[in-house]
Amino acid sequence: MRAHETVMSWVRDQLAAGTLAVGDRLPGERQLAEQLGVSRSTVREGLRILEALGTLTSATGSGPNSGTIVIAEPQQALALALGMQLSSRSVRFEDVVHTRLLLESWVAGHADPDYTDWEVAQRLLDRMADPDLPVEQYLALDASFHAALADAAANPLISTLMDGMRTAIADHTLDRARQLPDWPTTARTLHAEHTGILEAFRRGDHEAATRLVTDHITGYYQLTEAHTAAA
Repeated sequence: MRAHETVMSWVRDQLAAGTLAVGDRLPGERQLAEQLGVSRSTVREGLRILEALGTLTSATGSGPNSGTIVIAEPQQALALALGMQLSSRSVRFEDVVHTRLLLESWVAGHADPDYTDWEVAQRLLDRMADPDLPVEQYLALDASFHAALADAAANPLISTLMDGMRTAIADHTLDRARQLPDWPTTARTLHAEHTGILEAFRRGDHEAATRLVTDHITGYYQLTEAHTAAA
C-alpha cells in the first residue's frame, strides 16, 4: 500500500465505523500525520485525492466552516472520469445515451406512486416554457427536471449516476443543441414531451412513463445526431 492510501483507508474505515459522518471535520493535518505515522505531505496527497472523489472538501480560515469536512458528492468524480473517457473516445456519446436510457427507464418504472414533491419538477417545467430562454439555460433546467423525476424513485445511486453523466456530457449536449436549425421549435417539442412525462409520473402510470421517457430520449438523440453528422 502506498503511503497516501493509508490516509484514504483511514478515512474509509472511520466512515464505515460511524466515527466520521457527512458534515464532520477531520483532525488537523499534523494530528493525522502523527496518528497514522506518515508525513504531512502524504496526508495532503491522500486528502487531495479524496477531495477529487467528492468525499471531502477543504475550506481555509477559522470557524465552524473551516478545515477538511466530510461530504457526499461522488457525482463529481464520476463526471470527471467519464468526461476523460469521452474526450479520449474510449466511450462514445451514444454509449452514454444508451446508459441514460437504462437508468431513466428504471426510474420511470419504479417511481413511488405516493411521492408528493412534484412541485419541484413542475416549477422547472414552468420555467422551461419561456420562449426567450437561452439554449444553455434551457438545458440546465432540463437536467434539473430529470434529476427531480429521479428523486421520486428514491434510489440515491441512480440519482448519482444520472447526475454524473449529465455533468460529463454537458458540453457535448450544448454543442449538439446549438447545431439544430430551429431551437425554439425543438424547445416547444421537448416541453410538450416533458409535460406528458410528468403527468404520467404523477398519476403513477409506470408503463406510460417508461414509454414516454424512452421516446423522449431516443427522439432527441436521433434529431441531434442527424444534424451533428451533417455539420
